[in-house]
Amino acid sequence: MADIYVFDNNSTDRTAAIAREKGAIVIKEPKQGKGFVIVSMFQKVEADYYIMVDGDDTYPAESVHDLLKPVMNNEADMVVGTRLSNFKSKAFKPLNLFGNFLVASLVNWTFDNRLKDIMSGFRVFNRDFVKNIPLDSKGFEVETQLTIQSLFYQYKILEVEVELRQRPEGSSSKLNTVTDGIRVLLTIANIAKAYRPLLFFGSLGLFFLMAGIGLGLIPVIEFIKTGLVTHFPTAILATGLVLVSIIFFAIGLILDSINFRVREIIQILRKHYYTSKL
Repeated sequence: MADIYVFDNNSTDRTAAIAREKGAIVIKEPKQGKGFVIVSMFQKVEADYYIMVDGDDTYPAESVHDLLKPVMNNEADMVVGTRLSNFKSKAFKPLNLFGNFLVASLVNWTFDNRLKDIMSGFRVFNRDFVKNIPLDSKGFEVETQLTIQSLFYQYKILEVEVELRQRPEGSSSKLNTVTDGIRVLLTIANIAKAYRPLLFFGSLGLFFLMAGIGLGLIPVIEFIKTGLVTHFPTAILATGLVLVSIIFFAIGLILDSINFRVREIIQILRKHYYTSKL
């Protein structure tokens, strides 16, 4: 038995009316943006298993059983329908494919993983995932945040290949490749800063350290050759850059230690919650 929910995000056509006629439960979400819809969905819908799919008829409904099975068998907390191996010729624009590859590469590098499709809108979750994952994205970057949050909180992710069809005639995507692509990259940077601070601040620290060493070689080489140092501003700048790099490394270490303890506390609270339910 499954309940079908349709979230009406200020649509101007007859989507909501048609959904009601077909027996779906329609919920109005006035805050404009896909991220707000998913946050609302996670808060208002009560279920054991959740299926999330875009309402543009590009994902095959019959594939839902392949996505549900691993979650229902406790093999995964979130299953993602990956679209990159099986899609119609006009379903993906070349720029969208490149953007998806870039985002996946950044997320995999940040979290040491091998996921293929970070931005798919066809997903299945269990209740634990839905009720415990924090979300604050407003727009189309929400899928990326779902994936990153699941990696940080150590939820199990599986990917299942599905076909991506072309949009029906008269339908157009609200996704702006450039604007929404920039938002996704900023989301990755912000989340990496928050959840992988040692990597984020360590990378900044390494950049300033290399810059400081590079500039510092100028007065050092000059002193070796002449016994004099005339590039005092360069020497001062190099010293400052090295000091800044040390500060960045220290910030990364401190925040990483805090994150480790927070993750431990969350795991303890989750175990306590499920133990109390037994």
